[in-house]
Amino acid sequence: MATWIEHAAILKGVESVLLDMDGVLYVGNQGLPGVQELLDYLDRSGRRWLCVTNNSSRTSANFSEKLAGMGVNVAPEHILGSAEATANWLAQQVPTGTRVLMMGEQSIRDQLLSKGFELVTDPFAAEVVVATIFFGLNYSILTDLTLAIRNGARFVATNSDPTLPTERGQVPGTGSLVALLTTATGKRPEYVGKPYPGMYEQAMQRVGTVPATTLMVGDRYETDISGALELGMMTAGVTTGVTTASEFAAMDRPPHLVVPGLPQLLEAFRVADGVSV
Repeated sequence: MATWIEHAAILKGVESVLLDMDGVLYVGNQGLPGVQELLDYLDRSGRRWLCVTNNSSRTSANFSEKLAGMGVNVAPEHILGSAEATANWLAQQVPTGTRVLMMGEQSIRDQLLSKGFELVTDPFAAEVVVATIFFGLNYSILTDLTLAIRNGARFVATNSDPTLPTERGQVPGTGSLVALLTTATGKRPEYVGKPYPGMYEQAMQRVGTVPATTLMVGDRYETDISGALELGMMTAGVTTGVTTASEFAAMDRPPHLVVPGLPQLLEAFRVADGVSV
């Protein structure tokens, strides 16, 4: 694995950058250092960029507002969340009007409705179950989802993240909730978010790039980094979130770079570009 300053030249061929959000741009409601400075540099150096998050609890506009509250300017069109990515993916899989039973926040509801799906509450009428994190989850909802899946509904989940980083620590994420449904039904879902290809492919299509010239920046190896490596992307791990530097280094396929945070990634880009630091 390259050390970040000695091998910064590997970034020279990067034309586009995808950035995870939780653990990279912020933790919970606490912004992390160097975000705006890095985004401004990517703009100045002609690199396209997009924020990609497995968090489905907000719309792109909501995420933009959250970042603005931290003093970071990111327009909604620069954000792709797993709610939007899942609705986009499902629209390519099943016809408009397909009956969907969902578990999730308003963001996934809005995205599914925008794609013409019919949202239902009867588990025996559902053709597809879409599951993601839901902070109002209760046993009744889990029961309906279980019945729908057991009745033959196609099982789709936004992501497999077992935890969600917050200021208090790691709390249960979508993957933990989906694991309960898998246990109850004996069926594993089709995942859309990282590390599965659906979300990366949508992100690269949006910025108009290919894997070989795209850098994925993330804090969680098993989602952000591993899936990007499988697709042939460049990768940078940051240690401001879930995975530590020693854990990154111990992986069979570690990231191309591991940096303490975005200020060091910015410095590595400047070194690669021959800009005085």
